[in-house]
Amino acid sequence: MTTASASRRWALVTGASAGIGAAFARELASRGACLVLTARRAERLESLAAEVSARHGIEAVGLVADLADPATPEALCAELAKRGIAIDILVNNAGYGVPGDFHTQPWRTHADFLQVLVTAPCELAYRLLPGMRGRGYGRIANIASLAGHVPAAAGHTLYAAAKAFMIKFSESLAVENAVHGVSVTAVCPGFTYSEFHDVTGSRAVVSRMPAWMWLTAEEVARQGLDALERGVPVYVNGRINRLIKTLTDLLPDRLALALVKRQSRRYRLRDAKGTSE
Repeated sequence: MTTASASRRWALVTGASAGIGAAFARELASRGACLVLTARRAERLESLAAEVSARHGIEAVGLVADLADPATPEALCAELAKRGIAIDILVNNAGYGVPGDFHTQPWRTHADFLQVLVTAPCELAYRLLPGMRGRGYGRIANIASLAGHVPAAAGHTLYAAAKAFMIKFSESLAVENAVHGVSVTAVCPGFTYSEFHDVTGSRAVVSRMPAWMWLTAEEVARQGLDALERGVPVYVNGRINRLIKTLTDLLPDRLALALVKRQSRRYRLRDAKGTSE
């Protein structure tokens, strides 16, 4: 996405208070987009909005929103309409992981997870897409993951499934809307320096990964927006991650699954009951 294409347009970034979301916000602001930033942490939103406004001379609004509440997407879009803000760029970034085996968590925990990572992004796209099509310009970046491309490992049971859904959703949405000036991209990073692993309690474990496996949030955001502007439906960040995807695509399913299972044991947590994650 060039400065010219983003200039004077409004972008909505969910999960913008830290990590990849904050990096997308800063990158969009550097390209001239005005911002609506949403997350649950008001102080961080206000600080980021003030930072990008001062640095890039754009408008930035922070709106506290909990996407685990099914009413939030509709209420958020209503607030935008009330303020006269037309969103041309949507970054569906909000997300997290649920550690432990599937059966060890209350269903409410899983339901909230699916609401945040699957239902809310789809609803926001659904509600904002008509305006984009009507104006003949739109950009939707769905932050997926390399995990959505490779065989799933034990633990974080719904995470890879949710990301795989977002990849397929993005592909269909891209095909449907390209002729209307709307570009859609599933951005698929691998290991990224952010607060994700601190929140899930897996920082010490994943820190065993070699440094060359990691990307910065800034790299993910810059590459993701460039791919979005080029009209790439699915973009895997980083050469190593693209190689991993290619290798798992080429391997027979049973062999690929066995390989992932073997390697993932080195980077798994144990839940409170001692069950492997």
